[in-house]
Amino acid sequence: MDNSQGSGGMKGGIGGLFGGGEYSNTELAGVPLTGMSPLSPYLNVDPRYLVQDTEEFILPTGANKTRGRFELAFFTIGGSCIIGAAFGAVNGLRVSLKETRDLGWSKPRNVQILNMVTRQGASWANSLGSVALLYSVFGVAIEKARGAEDDINTVAAGTLTGMLFKSSSGLRGVARGGLAGLALSGAYALYSNWDHLKGSSPSPSSRLY
Repeated sequence: MDNSQGSGGMKGGIGGLFGGGEYSNTELAGVPLTGMSPLSPYLNVDPRYLVQDTEEFILPTGANKTRGRFELAFFTIGGSCIIGAAFGAVNGLRVSLKETRDLGWSKPRNVQILNMVTRQGASWANSLGSVALLYSVFGVAIEKARGAEDDINTVAAGTLTGMLFKSSSGLRGVARGGLAGLALSGAYALYSNWDHLKGSSPSPSSRLY
């Protein structure tokens, strides 16, 4: 008995149990290395099923591919506070350096600079955080009342936020705040729909936000 044939038959039998077998060099030479179109000689599966042309996301049953306003509210408020604190700190540093230039580099000047930076940072963080909180509350309330999520909610929430934020300045302040909120929210709605207005569909990843 030929040992090579016996061992080859044994390998072929064992390989057959796992859905494969022996492949000669001639058979493997015809398999292209790119494209992954034919059946793989090493796996009993067509590699084309493993190639995804679009991004896939695992979502809970019944969940949307977009984040709701309530989910984005925490990110919006926190991000606004951080941006306000950073901007206020830079502005406070600029103002304090200008106002204390005659004192020279001394301890009183350092204390005044630190106080101004801290005060301006806290003030701007409080202001932007309040605006983001009002906008998020109005956005969630309008979404629940209308039962829909679209750009109308964004524009309405922005307008009401501006009006309420400037309500202590009288009717003129309310009007100016409403116009400012309408302009900013309208510009954001236009920016978010720019791809749609140009006729090109947005990427799947952008729909998540």
